[in-house]
Amino acid sequence: MADESLFLKSKVIVEPLVDRFFAWPHTLAPIQSAMNLAFLQVPLLESYLQSPQVHVAASNNPDLRGGYFINIAEERADEVRDLLATIKRDRAHILRFAEAIAAGQDLLRANATGFDLTPLYPKLPPELGGLVELAYDTDNQAQMRFIEPLTYISDFYQESRQSVQLSFETGVERPFILSTPRLTSPDVLELGIPFRHSGLEELFKARVHPTTLGHLREALELDDAQAQRLATMLSDRPSLAEDRHIDAGGRIRYFGHACLVLQTPDGAVVADPFISADSTAGDRYTLDDLPDFIDLVIITHGHQDHIVLETLLQLRGRVGKVVLPRSSRGNLSDPSMALMLRYAGFPVAEVDDFDELEFPGGKVTATPFLGEHCDLDIRAKSTYWVELAGKKVFVGADSSGIDPALYRYVRQHLGTADLAFLGMECDGAPLTWLYQALLTVPVTKRMSDSRKLSGSNAEQAAAIMTEFGAREAYVYAMGEEPWLGHVMATTYNEDTYQIKQIEEFLAWCKEHDIPAGHLYGQQEWRW
Repeated sequence: MADESLFLKSKVIVEPLVDRFFAWPHTLAPIQSAMNLAFLQVPLLESYLQSPQVHVAASNNPDLRGGYFINIAEERADEVRDLLATIKRDRAHILRFAEAIAAGQDLLRANATGFDLTPLYPKLPPELGGLVELAYDTDNQAQMRFIEPLTYISDFYQESRQSVQLSFETGVERPFILSTPRLTSPDVLELGIPFRHSGLEELFKARVHPTTLGHLREALELDDAQAQRLATMLSDRPSLAEDRHIDAGGRIRYFGHACLVLQTPDGAVVADPFISADSTAGDRYTLDDLPDFIDLVIITHGHQDHIVLETLLQLRGRVGKVVLPRSSRGNLSDPSMALMLRYAGFPVAEVDDFDELEFPGGKVTATPFLGEHCDLDIRAKSTYWVELAGKKVFVGADSSGIDPALYRYVRQHLGTADLAFLGMECDGAPLTWLYQALLTVPVTKRMSDSRKLSGSNAEQAAAIMTEFGAREAYVYAMGEEPWLGHVMATTYNEDTYQIKQIEEFLAWCKEHDIPAGHLYGQQEWRW
């Protein structure tokens, strides 16, 4: 078998890990990763060890879905204890870095009163030396600006923290990624390699191009046992869908959640790839349905359900560029996605509002993104305007219609959209659910609950459509698809506020003779 031409099986999945927690921007970027480790993950592990049975019970309570509970059986508590001890020993300097960030913020709050900040530099914790600049905004509010590229070449970014697990998609919902670390398992292939490792690219290209077990063993530096496990994940025939390319015109396919695949005969763009590997389910497009080469992957923002490393890693080597919105350069709540993906081995392009990128048969323009980030100063977010085969498509992701006049300006600049894809998670999670580890000053529950991860409600979505003059409107599924539960952990029913708002918006569209729909699973548009 070592020299036989083989392909990666359809249902193979990868889970990228940092210190055995699932990798997403706040666990991958050095500054935010340190703060999540110190102020969220370590306390979470300690809480679990105090009462494992409480965490497991809460993890299995539908009313607490998406809560910060570790779903690991009590009989494995010793493994969790070992993980905690390893983190405290091997990542002690990273934990100190997080404490230094909090101390630096305290220093500014106590001493930055509008006067010269120069005397404060010697008082900063030594871990911050050379990595921050102190500055006022024009309202005399002081802040630390991180020189983020330097953190990637410092001791605070350690590729030894990274690993991946390879296994098969079973159709059974995995534990929630923001809370439950991944322990070893006999049915999982453990690879202690960084995300940028060239062997991963060789492995996942084998979905499209044949390879050999011998080549992959060498590329991934496997021992005998690992090679035997990998052999079970290979097949002598590809599982690619015959209709993954088109010969004429244009096509859009909805792959679930906020993922769209937009194609011409010569080119392809994928928006926010979060794609199922369960090719036997029969009710969805999967990795098998992707074109062999993707010119542009466009990422709208840095939340864990839109920049999904478990899908992105499987596309490495098949992508021309990953297009990412430019961050604010050094803002604590706004890590650079371009930096983190570049260090993970991806070719990247950063865009500001109204920057343009061409691809064969079309063009992508970055457009502004409002709201959905709990009113934090986060600028690494973008909607997109995709022109292909004579149509204009607005990829709206979770952007909100809180200021409809914005879309009037977009229309004046770019024209009328033929199709608009909108997010209507209009009662999202509160501020502390996703950003608690980055908040060095506690906020009240009332304050947190007032600042939500929310997209448009019915009125705002209608305002977007009115200003755009868009001809068709489609609302994303908002995490309802069953294969997204380990990332989304959302539960809706027919009486849920968000669902009622979508129904109200669809009724508005019907009154205005606008074809519209609430997406779920898969859908295709051809012209």
